[in-house]
Amino acid sequence: MNRPGPLVSTAQGAVRGLRRDGTAVFLNIPYAAPPAGPGRFAPPRPHAPWDGVRDATAPGPNAPQAARSLGSVDMSPYFGAGWSRGDDYLTVNVWAPGNADGGLPVMVFAHGGGFVAGSTRAPLYDGGAFARDGVVLVTLNYRLGIAGFLDVPGAPANRGLLDVVAALRWVRENIAAFGGDPANVTLFGQSAGATIVSGVLATPEAAGLFRRAIVQSGSGLGAFTPEQAARVTRAAAVELGIGPERTPRVEDFAELPDERLVEAAARLAGIDLRTETHTDPLVGLSPFSLVLGTQPAETAGVGAGVDLLLGTNAEEGNLYLAPAGKYAGSTEADVAEAAARSHPDPARLVAAYRTARPDASYGALRAAIMGDALFGAGTWALASAHAAHGTRTPARTFRYEFAWRSEALGGELGATHAVELPFVFDLAQLPELNGPQAMLGPDKPPGELAARVHETWVRFAGTGDPGWAPYEDGRRATMRIAAEWALLDDPHSGERQAWAR
Repeated sequence: MNRPGPLVSTAQGAVRGLRRDGTAVFLNIPYAAPPAGPGRFAPPRPHAPWDGVRDATAPGPNAPQAARSLGSVDMSPYFGAGWSRGDDYLTVNVWAPGNADGGLPVMVFAHGGGFVAGSTRAPLYDGGAFARDGVVLVTLNYRLGIAGFLDVPGAPANRGLLDVVAALRWVRENIAAFGGDPANVTLFGQSAGATIVSGVLATPEAAGLFRRAIVQSGSGLGAFTPEQAARVTRAAAVELGIGPERTPRVEDFAELPDERLVEAAARLAGIDLRTETHTDPLVGLSPFSLVLGTQPAETAGVGAGVDLLLGTNAEEGNLYLAPAGKYAGSTEADVAEAAARSHPDPARLVAAYRTARPDASYGALRAAIMGDALFGAGTWALASAHAAHGTRTPARTFRYEFAWRSEALGGELGATHAVELPFVFDLAQLPELNGPQAMLGPDKPPGELAARVHETWVRFAGTGDPGWAPYEDGRRATMRIAAEWALLDDPHSGERQAWAR
């Protein structure tokens, strides 16, 4: 006879999950009302209560999105199977130890996907290892693309970020029922999710909802200016037949079905967002990001009182070149073009990178500049800003660089963007992550590295200390994570100074 799944009462109603290897798992629990119709462009609203017991044993729908691929590398473990339709997708999944009595650290994860893809359904975001190690893990869906991030007159900006804040409020109100401590919450994210975490750090309405944060390959300089965002809005209006003869309004977008918004969003890639005063922080890779007048890294008091762990991978940019066959054939002109898209003085930038990497190929230089334009510069800026504020608060800043190299694509993928995630979730053994076209390559990744990385993230969530010296202006301590770990002092000082404002 099967035992009934675990039953938990939330503020909206009871949910029944399932038991899996000593873990209590709850899937598809709403944290906000379905964003349907005009509600797609409104702030998140509380979900209506339900009668009886809601089934929480199967995955639910996710945010409308187009299929996403990155050339020849298999990204399905990260993005899942695409759009699973249904309006009630502002939901969380929760993993907790099966015998949790309460007071456990809580970790809340925001997925990546270029602000246009991803969901809690992706295989890589299974939280079983966190629950096994005494953490209550929460993963969440948020609005994407036009519904989540297009800056529409008459609608609140950054609706996808507002969803994350609403999920944190749900956690504050409900997580004790799952065994978690609402006063010990760590918000973490990767890529677009990490840039959202950077934005949440600078959002006053989120103050007090979390105690720690982890930014994995995000950016504190990744937001569009209102001028850049308006350019995307005009282009979206033209794609949807709304403009260009008049300024689009929220009502124009709200009456269109999700299918048309998704199709239009997919056609917006490649817009030139460079202006007289700003470069494109996403170097043309996505037409969506946060929209802010001031970057998170430049916001006074950013993340005051919040412990911060942040870092990048050693070869972030390889993911945007190698799978498309653009790495080995890169030229000097390609390096110059990458610098011109991302820096006001491209010649000085190229010279700094050539000095720091005298033996690098054109492909390696191009990838390094792209990776730091997307993630490195914004991470250095956020680390410095947070460390400066940390001198006035108890909060500390810790920096890492993930340098383990995947041999996928003949070794060209390397320590690329997103390669650290299987180690963080202790899921490097997933079959779909291994193979010549898979993220972790044809060789079995070292299991001890996954165990140690995962344990470090868990330790930080529980104590605020990952196990090495903090990052400070006097000593920019950075833990280099690979088969061997090494604590370095400002390992990329030349490149960092080239980006300094």
